[in-house]
Amino acid sequence: MNAAVRSVPIWKRGFDIIVASVVLLLTLPLLFVVAICVRSSLGKPVFFRQQRPGLNGRPFTIFKFRTMRQCGDSSIACDAQRMSRLGAFLRGTSLDELPELWNVLRGEMSMVGPRPLLMQYADRYTSEQRRRHDVLPGLTGWAQINGRNAIAWEDRFALDLWYVDHQSFWLDVTILCRTVVKVLKREDIGHPDHVTMPEFMGSSESAHIRE
Repeated sequence: MNAAVRSVPIWKRGFDIIVASVVLLLTLPLLFVVAICVRSSLGKPVFFRQQRPGLNGRPFTIFKFRTMRQCGDSSIACDAQRMSRLGAFLRGTSLDELPELWNVLRGEMSMVGPRPLLMQYADRYTSEQRRRHDVLPGLTGWAQINGRNAIAWEDRFALDLWYVDHQSFWLDVTILCRTVVKVLKREDIGHPDHVTMPEFMGSSESAHIRE
């Protein structure tokens, strides 16, 4: 982890609270409907919870709508079979990520920033890649509007680091507006031959990433 402890700019925290609050209020009926659909189709639990690294690499619990069925086989190879039709739709429309607005209001995430990845990746980063934790993780980010899951890990990290070095109010506004267009067009949702993204191994080796 970086020796220096980073903090969140005041403008960014204020922007996050305002935007997340407005979006949450506007989507409350939709959240309710999605929750009922997930409960009816996949059963309990409705929400997927997992530890992810946040600002300065500090762990937090991320909230998403559940998109996968329970599977007796816990191997990664089971992931494609676990993905339900409803789950594929939720991921394709990014509706599964709406509960992360709660993470934004709690100050654990931002509306814009590098996407929070898996905890086990922490020891696989280079010192440069680890700088992605110098800012809050985001619901969307520079990498998400420039390829999302369709680009290689090296390109994704390069885009994340570019954001870390150039973050600003107007850049965040631009990214959010372009994210809406991406979601409506349902572009770059998946990675070729993978359910979402291949697992980051810190090398050319890859395997399926879990939900």
